[in-house]
Amino acid sequence: MSSYCDVARGDPIHGPYHDTEYGFPLRSDAALLERLALEINQAGLSWTLILRKQANFRAAFDGFDPAKVAAYGEADVARLLADAGIVRNRLKIAAVIENARRVLALRADYGSFAGWLDAHHPLPLAEWTKLFKRTFRFMGGEIVREFLVSTGYLPGAHDPGCPVYAEIARLDPPWMAV
Repeated sequence: MSSYCDVARGDPIHGPYHDTEYGFPLRSDAALLERLALEINQAGLSWTLILRKQANFRAAFDGFDPAKVAAYGEADVARLLADAGIVRNRLKIAAVIENARRVLALRADYGSFAGWLDAHHPLPLAEWTKLFKRTFRFMGGEIVREFLVSTGYLPGAHDPGCPVYAEIARLDPPWMAV
C-alpha cells in the first residue's frame, strides 16, 4: 500500500503540503484554527479539493485570526455561503466560527490553543477524540486524528525514510517527546 509520502512527492497539489506543512508542529492559534477548519471542511470531500481552496479559505476567514472569526455575525455567514472559493456548507462554516470562539475561551486557562493541546498531551486517540468532541464542534474521530497527525501531536505524517521526516524530527514535535 502506498503512503502519503509516496503519493504526494512530486504532485503539484499534495507535494507542497507534504513537504512544508503536513506533520510540522504548529503553535499559533491562527495556524491551528486554520488546520482544524480545513480538516472539518474536508469531511466528505477530497483533500485535493481542500488544498486547492486553502488560500481562499485563508482569505475568506481573515487569516483564521480567532478574534476576527469569533466576531463573525450573520452578514459574515452570508458572505461565506456565497463564496465559491471555499466549501459553502452552513454547518461547517458555523463550526469554524464557534470553534474560533472556543479557542478564545481556551486562552483563559491555557494561554493558547497550543497550550491546551500541550496540557493534554499525550493521550490515546480515543481520549483525544472524546476531548475534542467535548471542546469543539463538528468533531469526529477522523477529523481529530488528521488534525493531530498534521500538527505534530500524533505520529504518522511521514514514513521514517521520507526526507521530510528527518526535517520534522529536528523540530521536536510533541509526539516525539513521549
